[in-house]
Amino acid sequence: MTGVPASAADGSSRAPAAQPSAPQASTAPQVSNAPQAAQAEVIAAEPVGATAVAEVEGSAVAPGAARPPRGAKIAAAAVNQASVWNIANFLTMLRLILVPGFVALMLADGGYDPAWRSFAWAAFAVAMITDLFDGHLARTYDLVTDFGKIADPIADKAIMGAALICLSSLGDLPWWVTIVILGRELGITLLRFVVIRYGVIPASRGGKLKTLVQGIAVGMYVLALTGWLATLRFWVMGAAVVLTVLTGLDYVRQAIVLRRQGIADRQAASEETGA
Repeated sequence: MTGVPASAADGSSRAPAAQPSAPQASTAPQVSNAPQAAQAEVIAAEPVGATAVAEVEGSAVAPGAARPPRGAKIAAAAVNQASVWNIANFLTMLRLILVPGFVALMLADGGYDPAWRSFAWAAFAVAMITDLFDGHLARTYDLVTDFGKIADPIADKAIMGAALICLSSLGDLPWWVTIVILGRELGITLLRFVVIRYGVIPASRGGKLKTLVQGIAVGMYVLALTGWLATLRFWVMGAAVVLTVLTGLDYVRQAIVLRRQGIADRQAASEETGA
């Protein structure tokens, strides 16, 4: 009736239908590419392995990064933490169990029977051999646990202290030797705990040699030796005492250096923070 052409009227009637389709065409690619863009930004911002470290250490996840699934942190911690029931800890516990057995064999029948002393030597030898292997197995096969870190040094000091005290109480070894060796072992252990805030004092080659010579010397004293073997064990024990004192002094030196370096590093860090 108004004279509007049919093509114009048809175009006006289709205009409202065309408006919703335009936003749909423009927004569809944005929705599909948004996660990929976010992931690309996170990968570019983070170094390789940073997300894994953040998950294990419990630090915050980077903004825009996909959150790990529930239980992923617990699973990562379980992978990194070895089970307490492993071969290294089993050897450590075996050494602890051998301590009372060794003392009973050492003091059986008055403590001077050669047969019982031979059995005591066998128990002591097994304990020293396990001491050589448990730490190596724990480090080689990633079996280090908190229990092993505490129990291993306790087992070492327990078997050596039991042997020295038994020998001195029986009159086979002077008490001053026992006091020097045990005093050094306990003192260095306490020193490690004192300076642990600044770092860890690593075991030196001299310390390992000292442990080996101590084990040989004490083992020779446990046996009822006579003649030239009895003379030989005297000199071996003398070498063990010398190594005990020298390595103890070296650990004290390392502790002093480590403490000074730690204090200097902290002061430098505080100055940089203040600046």
